[in-house]
Amino acid sequence: MNVQTISSALLIIVFLLSTIVIWISGIKLTKAIDAITTHFNLGEAFGGMVFLSIVTNLPEIAITAVAAYHREYTIAISNILGGIAIQTVVLVLIDIFGVGRSAPLTQKGHSKILIVEGLAVIFILCLVLIASQFPANLIYARSTPFEWMMLAIWLGTIYMTTSYMLKKKPPMPVQQNSVHRLRYPKAKFQGTITMAMVVLSIGAIITLFAGWGLMITGEQLTIRWGMSGVLFGGTILALCTALPEISTGIASAKLRDYNMAVSDIFGGNAFLPILFLMASLISGDAILPNLKPSDIYLTILGIILTGIYMMGMVLHSKKQIFRMGIDSFIVLIVYLIGLLGLIILT
Repeated sequence: MNVQTISSALLIIVFLLSTIVIWISGIKLTKAIDAITTHFNLGEAFGGMVFLSIVTNLPEIAITAVAAYHREYTIAISNILGGIAIQTVVLVLIDIFGVGRSAPLTQKGHSKILIVEGLAVIFILCLVLIASQFPANLIYARSTPFEWMMLAIWLGTIYMTTSYMLKKKPPMPVQQNSVHRLRYPKAKFQGTITMAMVVLSIGAIITLFAGWGLMITGEQLTIRWGMSGVLFGGTILALCTALPEISTGIASAKLRDYNMAVSDIFGGNAFLPILFLMASLISGDAILPNLKPSDIYLTILGIILTGIYMMGMVLHSKKQIFRMGIDSFIVLIVYLIGLLGLIILT
């Protein structure tokens, strides 16, 4: 089907429907993943870093894969790097609507694992900046060495997280076919652990196709509206693809899985740049050495926002401003200023 022949009104409808599907799937996935991580004693933070971070980033995976196949990277790159910034701001929404007046989010969720994940995000984004300064002919195994280094950091973080969780006391045996109840009875997964895995699989497939729908419709609308691909990918598209993080993050916080809520964001942000490796393997092009100034700008913004939240986890301030912690308030202000700078830059 030729997307160019479809009316703008129908494209907008498909774009909005894809967005709604992503939101609903994210909510369902949260309970299923919580059931799985609890059943196998994987820990909230590990569940957020591995399961939630990958599943909720399936829209970005679809967008990057399509872009690499067509070798049109502008929107995909800005969606990845802008997505890191906007997903960090999702913690502000979780702080307001998921935690509320009880305490700041970083007061509730501040485990050692989250500090490690935050550092992984900063290390990986620093590698993005370093890679952008090298020539495009630095190709190794259809990619530059920096993409493989980022993958090594991400896998190393998972290994450290797993090792930390294995040191904890093992849980009491759980019957395989018993109805799984979440840590708090007001929110529970209605079904067995097998059903939770089925929900996870189906929800992942639905989210993947919804992300593909966002890509093909959003790209065409950008062309018709004469909007900058960088601005669209780093803002509107990044916000839409961040909806799983918003829905799962708020749902996790309401389940009082604060570590999983934060880990979903940090783990997802560490995972997103790994998609550059996937794109390079598909296309055979070196992507990072060809980053635009606006892409570097978004990368630095992501580092700053992550650093602010890490400071909040260390300082443990109990003060709140408008139902959010001081760190969330600063992140919101910095992001709005950064967004204004992106508009000027593009």
